[in-house]
Parts: sequence; C-alpha cells; structure tokens
Amino acid sequence: MRAGRLLTLVLILQQQGRLTAAELAERLEVTDRTVLRDIEALSSAGVPVYASRGPGGGFQLLEGYTPELTSPAQWRPRERRPGRPRHATVRISPEGRRLAALLRRLQPLRVKRDVPSDKHGWRYATFRLGSLEASTIDVLSLGPHVEVVGPPELRDAVADWAGRTNRMYRRSSAQCARRDLR
Repeated sequence: MRAGRLLTLVLILQQQGRLTAAELAERLEVTDRTVLRDIEALSSAGVPVYASRGPGGGFQLLEGYTPELTSPAQWRPRERRPGRPRHATVRISPEGRRLAALLRRLQPLRVKRDVPSDKHGWRYATFRLGSLEASTIDVLSLGPHVEVVGPPELRDAVADWAGRTNRMYRRSSAQCARRDLR
C-alpha cells in the first residue's frame, strides 16, 4: 500500500539520514523509479525531502525536521487545511514551457488550450502547488518566462525572493570588491 510505503520512507530517512534511491528501493522492495515517484509525492505534500547529487549523494530530510511519528502504526490522516489552494495559475511563454519540461519544474504543468495565447505565445497554465517554498523556487528557476497569477501568497513569495536577489545584484562591483577584501 502506497501510504504505508510513504510513511516508511519518511521514517527510514529520519533514522538513517542520507540514502540513495537504490538503497531506499532495496529497503522498500520496490524499483528506483517508484522511490523517485514517492519522493516527489512526499515533497508535494510538504515533507522537506531533498536530493544531493554526486558521490555520497542521495535523499535526506531537511536538517531539523522531525516528523511526529515513531512508527507507521502511529500515523493518522491529517485533515486538509481549509482554504489552502491545491493548484497555482501562471502565464508562461513558449520558452518557459520548454524549460519547465526540461528542468521538470511546475509539474504537472497543464496548459489551458481553451484560452488563446497572446501575440507572443504566452498561455495560461496550472500546476500542482506543493510547499510554498518549493513552488517559489520552481517559478524562479524559469526566470522571466513565467508569471504567477495566483494564489496571491505564491505571487508575493516570488516577488519577495526576486526583490532580495535584485537588491543583492544591484550592488556595484566596487562595493562587492571592497567587501571581499575585508
């Protein structure tokens, strides 16, 4: 049963730390691909699982995150928070759609075919809203090729992160050189 496997996966990561997809697949007696799908499902549900690439890489929980479980038997379904949107709406350029597919961002991206594109090919699309932070990073990774229409909290988060990045890069080269010499 998938729900039990997801809980077991979280508990394994909590107890063992970083493990590769192959190690997790062996412990859960599933394929590597199933582990990747399960990691994606956990991430979309707000569990802070992240991947580290390269030698010694693998999947692990964000440091400091401790689920309120000690065994799968303790799990009880959590009620969905009322009013929390499940999907986000964006305007996205043709280049943005290509990048989203290549980088596997804003997935699953559902382009609205019933709404005509503008003269530059921008279309409205929706995607599943995972955690606010993960969705913000996904949107920012596509740069100027995507604009969040809703929900407002995602639009505000993207604006905040983009503003902070803008302020960091607006410093003159001389300011950066002086700071680096200290």
